[in-house]
Amino acid sequence: MGRIRDVLRHRGCLYSAACAALLLLLFALVPPIPQPEAYHRFADRRTLIGGVPNTLNVVSNFPFLIIGVFGLVTALHGNRFGFTCGGEVAGWACFFLGVAATAFGSAYYHLRPNDGRLVWDRLPMTVAFTSLVVLFVVERLSERGGTVALLPALAAGIASVAYWRLTDDLRPYLLVQFVPLLLLPALALLTPAKYSHSAAWLGAAACYAAAKLAEVGDGLVFRLSGAVVSGHTVKHLLAAAVPVYLLLMLHRRALLAERVSELERWGWGPGRGREKAGEATGQEGLFGDEEEGAAQESQGLLPRGSSSEPRVS
Repeated sequence: MGRIRDVLRHRGCLYSAACAALLLLLFALVPPIPQPEAYHRFADRRTLIGGVPNTLNVVSNFPFLIIGVFGLVTALHGNRFGFTCGGEVAGWACFFLGVAATAFGSAYYHLRPNDGRLVWDRLPMTVAFTSLVVLFVVERLSERGGTVALLPALAAGIASVAYWRLTDDLRPYLLVQFVPLLLLPALALLTPAKYSHSAAWLGAAACYAAAKLAEVGDGLVFRLSGAVVSGHTVKHLLAAAVPVYLLLMLHRRALLAERVSELERWGWGPGRGREKAGEATGQEGLFGDEEEGAAQESQGLLPRGSSSEPRVS
């Protein structure tokens, strides 16, 4: 089974390298992409509460603050999520910090949309995006390599925003934003998972893809809703569902005794003839019964008699 894990991990690395090469090629071939001025003209510009302009686009950022603070505190306090290395703690802390900061940055931008304020909207989002990519490296490819890459990756994400602001060229920022959307679902399918509930990554990616579609259809959603809510407001709510989904995953997941990829668990990978216990590893849903821990022990998710206390090394 070690050979199967190596094959799947190698396949994930090849896919990552291919995506990176393709995106860099597109970056070289595509001319600079300026920030359209029309981007700041949202469909819903109503002042509804307390004289707050663009009210719904401002207040719909509040969920990011609640989710981000809760996730940050939980990730740092008592290792409630059972992290096994410092890279996971740092990565998830940076992710939830970025989520919480998005509430302030995005609200600040939507009070008076312009390029200068948009910087503070995009900076915390790049922290969240890059943290998730690094977390995949830590959990599935190399704990040491991912941990070392965290700060350079965060710096690269911040630099992409600075580059856009200084040159009016969106290409680096678009790479930072869309690489996770393309890369993480593929890695979730191809690479052996360290924890159960890995299918939640696919649900989180679907939520973010839906958020981007709502953003593109800002005016259309506003018209179809009878001017009740705009696509951009819906985008905020769908994007806030991503950290909620991941929080539920962190709460429910358990360390696997034997790593398998999502494709392999579904019977499509190299280990398709393996035991069906993977179907009962707790990945059938994010909400399980109180007996899940015992079931995981009996099904081989955790070594029998192992401590239920989480570890950080």
